[in-house]
Amino acid sequence: MLMVAESLLRLRPGRVLSCAPRASRATARRWLAPLSSQGLPRFSSSGTPSGSGPQGPGKVHRVPGEHKPSQFDKKILLWTGRFKAVEDIPPRIPPEMIDAARNKARVKACYIMIGLTIIACFAVIASAKRAVERHESLTSWNLAKKAKWREEAALAAQSKTK
Repeated sequence: MLMVAESLLRLRPGRVLSCAPRASRATARRWLAPLSSQGLPRFSSSGTPSGSGPQGPGKVHRVPGEHKPSQFDKKILLWTGRFKAVEDIPPRIPPEMIDAARNKARVKACYIMIGLTIIACFAVIASAKRAVERHESLTSWNLAKKAKWREEAALAAQSKTK
């Protein structure tokens, strides 16, 4: 965490200690050596001191290691094959097991959607081939529809003039 850059000493982001002008890096390191061996707390990336476990026998910080699955979680656990029946699912399971089952279900759902998309593509291709055999096209449909609209508009205009 300590960096020496020319005459500035960077302790932490935002904290800069100025060394004497033209001070060598070796001088700065000698000056900082006693600070690193004083047993100051080192901080982890989460911002808590590393090695700072429970301070006393009464203080225990437990992270919940088990999770009560909901009905949806139970269905996912069954669908992914983690358990064979709803009765086999324990009342509390590790969160990692639920996460793994959700990820597996997500992948299965994606594969199902990919398969349905491919089936839909083949259905559209087959439908288009049948339409070509009947000499139907979108252009002919649009021309027929517009002719029908013109005819209806002409009839409406004649009925208004009468």
